[in-house]
Amino acid sequence: MKKAVAPYLSVRDGAAAIAFYKKAFDAEELERFEYEGKLGHATLRINDHVLMLADEFPEMEEMTGNVAPPTLGGRTTFTINLTVDDADQWFERAIAAGATAIRPVTAEFFGRHGKLRDPFGHVWSVVTLNEERQA
Repeated sequence: MKKAVAPYLSVRDGAAAIAFYKKAFDAEELERFEYEGKLGHATLRINDHVLMLADEFPEMEEMTGNVAPPTLGGRTTFTINLTVDDADQWFERAIAAGATAIRPVTAEFFGRHGKLRDPFGHVWSVVTLNEERQA
């Protein structure tokens, strides 16, 4: 059995979130399940890694354990780190798809790095590592 860690996002308007992640990050939809007229669960693949998401069900927070960033006043408690081949290109594609720049892509000691917020409130770091760090 392959072991992995995958982020599981709570969003508002899961169908729109899936469409955004496809456009912004070239996500591949692996599965989608509806629940009570909302997105109950979806699994996406971005760069050979899994991202899961569902619509928030605030009335079920005791069972789900989380809510979407709008319920937290637009805040989130983590950043998703997306390592890519060209941080500038991925960053610009996400902005064109509807993300908001938090920090533009700049040269850092480890490579190129920028930070953005997706339309659903989640924060993403887009990173291209220097050649010596890619090993």
